[in-house]
Amino acid sequence: MQGKPYTMLGIGRGGCMEVTEVRIFPVQEERLKAYVAITFDNCFVVRDLKVINGNNGLFVAMPSKKSKDGTYRDTAHPLNNETRQMIESKVLEEYNREIQKNK
Repeated sequence: MQGKPYTMLGIGRGGCMEVTEVRIFPVQEERLKAYVAITFDNCFVVRDLKVINGNNGLFVAMPSKKSKDGTYRDTAHPLNNETRQMIESKVLEEYNREIQKNK
């Protein structure tokens, strides 16, 4: 694939990057349930995702940073909904497995 970056997360952009590891770090807070680190293709790690207990159940928040005006901006995030859903399903699956293991 000369001339194009190899990525499989974006549909029509090459192949699919695979989530090869999900590490869950549970916390005991009301809404924040865990910090998460995910690894893609055994070679790229994204840390500080969060499992949040929102109004409609659990969801995964991407890593973010507070800007000078007080708002938060994601520092890493999927570029399409399919990728977001794939990451969220893998993270929540592993989160639920970790919670059941620690009961």
